[in-house]
Amino acid sequence: MATRAIPKSAPLKPEPVAPKQDNDWTRPAAMAIPKEGYFKFEQGNYGPVFPRTPACYGFSILAKVKPGREDAIRDHGKAIEKAIQGDPFYLAPLKLHYLKWLLFDIGNEKYFMYQGIFDTDFDKYTDDAVALFNKSGISTTFENLEGFPEDWKTRPEGFIKFVRDHHCPSFLEYGEYPYVSADEVKKALKLKKAFSDALDQMQ
Repeated sequence: MATRAIPKSAPLKPEPVAPKQDNDWTRPAAMAIPKEGYFKFEQGNYGPVFPRTPACYGFSILAKVKPGREDAIRDHGKAIEKAIQGDPFYLAPLKLHYLKWLLFDIGNEKYFMYQGIFDTDFDKYTDDAVALFNKSGISTTFENLEGFPEDWKTRPEGFIKFVRDHHCPSFLEYGEYPYVSADEVKKALKLKKAFSDALDQMQ
């Protein structure tokens, strides 16, 4: 008697699991991230929660520049430089490690990329950024980008939606001293300086 083959069901695709964070700053670490930007969907205040990586938190925003606004973006970079010269802690609420702005061409159009690494999560960073710009009187350079809402100061959810819509998630992040906050780095440098000063006084 012939036997009927029972079709095998397709194997279930396992959900990506984030690497364990052992927070050992002495061991460099890397994290490969799924294309969605997260391992397991978790709803935040404004969208999915993105993971903390060996480089801490961060995002990269890519958007088209409004025609003729390249110089305005460059001038805004100078305004931020001047603000930091006047108050080195001007951007302190954002808990930044690094910030990079890039301008480049795609075809005949100009694009802007904003890359930031910081210690707070994605949602808190955007909340803090809106509050900082409103308090300081220095506007955001995002006003020079296509699609950015003109009423962002009174409707911060529009600012946050723009950031979310233009975020390009990383697929690999690396930390030479993983999971270390900016405050911890500064504390270590202060301790190093104090130790060096103490040694100088003993000589």
